[in-house]
Amino acid sequence: MDKLIELFKALSDETRVRILILLYNKKLCVCQIHGIMEESQPKVSKHLAKLKNMGLIKDERQEQFIYYYLNDDNEILKDLLEKIILNCDNYPIIKKDLNKLETVNKCIIK
Repeated sequence: MDKLIELFKALSDETRVRILILLYNKKLCVCQIHGIMEESQPKVSKHLAKLKNMGLIKDERQEQFIYYYLNDDNEILKDLLEKIILNCDNYPIIKKDLNKLETVNKCIIK
């Protein structure tokens, strides 16, 4: 039951939900996430750390970048994210994020 409560705590924050939806679709580094979401890099990093500590995402280093991706072990999370994505027309900010995600090919640091 504790894992379920932790999951809903993670989903209680808009920024974390947006990050999880992006990572459901593709491995991304902090600079890509911050560019898509138009949020500050420190804010994105803080939420990524929280999601990682909760075991909802994992990371992997590739050269100088750390890429984050969804932890496939949590079937409930995957099902919830899939339902949200299927209904993204009801959530304009998520639809905007997903449209921007389609254009992401590489990480560009400003």
